[in-house]
Amino acid sequence: MSASARATRRKSWAEKLARPAVPRVQRVDRAFADLAEGERMLIATPALLDALVREIPPGRTKTAKQFRAELAGSHDADGTCPLTTGIFLRIAAEAAWERHLAGTPLDEIMPFWRAIEPESPLAKKLACGIDFLRRQRAAEAESATPRRR
Repeated sequence: MSASARATRRKSWAEKLARPAVPRVQRVDRAFADLAEGERMLIATPALLDALVREIPPGRTKTAKQFRAELAGSHDADGTCPLTTGIFLRIAAEAAWERHLAGTPLDEIMPFWRAIEPESPLAKKLACGIDFLRRQRAAEAESATPRRR
């Protein structure tokens, strides 16, 4: 592959997920999202979000706001950046979808449908489509509901 072809080739979602990154906490110099000036904001990583989503049990969901609070608490921060949280959640979700399209069964990929609300702006950007999120959530909710005899 030529140098110009390498320079213009887009990284796969899996490559973006695998990129080494370390979560960091920094003080915000002005109010941002739900953080006040001087508070400590966590910048997470795609891998960190991937790991958290994998912990959600079938039939359960979490919102980005819940992730942000959980991450901030576990990293001695006042809050987590909402912008990068959304970006990193998308990277992890698209990498999981790539794996599924390559033949990995759904029960072996990160269950991103438990973390991305079908009505959210993020859901509209996903390659899997909103209907996939709805179907997966419905299927898991049905299987998690106890049957009456």
